[in-house]
Amino acid sequence: MALLVSDTSVLIDLERGGLLEAALGCGLSMVVPDLLYERELREYNGQYLKALGLSVTELAPDEVEFAQDVEAAHPQLSLVDCFALACAKRANHMLLTGDGRLRTVATAAGVECRGALWLLDEMLATGRVPATQLFDGLTRISQDARCRLPRNEISSRLKRWSK
Repeated sequence: MALLVSDTSVLIDLERGGLLEAALGCGLSMVVPDLLYERELREYNGQYLKALGLSVTELAPDEVEFAQDVEAAHPQLSLVDCFALACAKRANHMLLTGDGRLRTVATAAGVECRGALWLLDEMLATGRVPATQLFDGLTRISQDARCRLPRNEISSRLKRWSK
């Protein structure tokens, strides 16, 4: 399994669903670049996420340069997004994002991308997270006014997991 490089949107969805502990404790390895951690997580719940198993990694100078080049070419992306993309370009890494613009740029750069719903499926596949917990979590995520996940995909999973 690839190392999962998460952007903030996926972590927010997991938190909304009460699934952070399950996601970081089910055997899937997640990492964020240090800039994302410093700017968006440290003061919010960073130490808690690290205690759950979220790793923080530094980019090499050439990766930082790549991130800056991407930001210059795609000003709609934040530097934090570009750091996540640069990290996900590493061998055996995959980007987890709910940001459509970032996904488009990442795919064009040859980076494998997945989202929160894929992650929930993988959590179930580990055998460590029951479908009932995912059903409850996805229900909470879908009820949030800021939920941007595809409704048809949510409905499909909720039907499967309610059995």
